[in-house]
Amino acid sequence: MGRLTDDYREYLLKTIQSPREMATYLDAALEQGDREALMVALRDVADALGVTKLANWANLNRENLYRMLSASGNPRLDSLERILKPLDLRLGILAIRHSKTARQPVGPSKGAKSARVKRSAAG
Repeated sequence: MGRLTDDYREYLLKTIQSPREMATYLDAALEQGDREALMVALRDVADALGVTKLANWANLNRENLYRMLSASGNPRLDSLERILKPLDLRLGILAIRHSKTARQPVGPSKGAKSARVKRSAAG
């Protein structure tokens, strides 16, 4: 790598030390909508902390962690959770639609609720 690239990587690894900084960095990678970008960001977080330290915290074998975070890695949800939890991070779900035309959440209809109430009052 060139000097500028090395300097940037060194700066990045020093910057992503706190859970808030890690979350911001990982979230930016997720927003790209590219699994590969997320994997690169996860590898950067692991490198910033030390892969061996993270593997120990996550109760994972270091080689398995390397493999999981490799370019061809495809970690399962429970594996991601094992990596994120000791970093005081978790996965979350956010709505991406902000318009008035967004579909309403699917759930029981109002009629179903009132029918339950009527049955329990009668019973």
